[in-house]
Amino acid sequence: MLRLYDYLSSGNSYKPRLLFNLLGQPFDLVELDIMKGETRTPEYLAKNANGRIPLLELEDGTFLPESNAILHYLAEGTRFLPGDRLGRAQVLQWMFFEQYSHEPNIAVVRFWIEHHCLTPEREAMLPEKQEGGHAALGVMENHLVDRDWFVGETASIADIALYAYTHVAPEGGFELTDYPAIRAWLDRVFALPGYIPITQL
Repeated sequence: MLRLYDYLSSGNSYKPRLLFNLLGQPFDLVELDIMKGETRTPEYLAKNANGRIPLLELEDGTFLPESNAILHYLAEGTRFLPGDRLGRAQVLQWMFFEQYSHEPNIAVVRFWIEHHCLTPEREAMLPEKQEGGHAALGVMENHLVDRDWFVGETASIADIALYAYTHVAPEGGFELTDYPAIRAWLDRVFALPGYIPITQL
């Protein structure tokens, strides 16, 4: 059975856990507390030298880190990854966008606030982070104005990757009131059969 090393409030860890549930695929969950340094032990670093979660352990003992790589692996051959070449490339396009434009702003600020680790230096960075986060949300809003999903006619791992931190963006001070298309899309993801909240196993 596949094993997922996870921290429940992490959006990055939520991505594969949500996909597992949407697929109805059983998996073994290993919870680690990143705030207690449980991903920095020699034992864990031997599995993932980057010391981060999530981490997927395959049946043969291979370890696969990075949330979006895990999504891509799990989605292979399923309805959550398009079968055509362009569709797969567009999924990757949005997953790269999530990691480079969305997550560094929205997820990072949420982490600072949720874990009470706002230092004076980080507070000074907040205006720039807010600007970057709202810019990313603006790109998403414009894309969703006339479509239900980010790629194609059904939900894909592009939607899962972007949903993870977008739906909790208000926890980082990114209110979604001015993004009606995003809010409608969040409702569609929430309605998917097999959906689970971010902190649910």
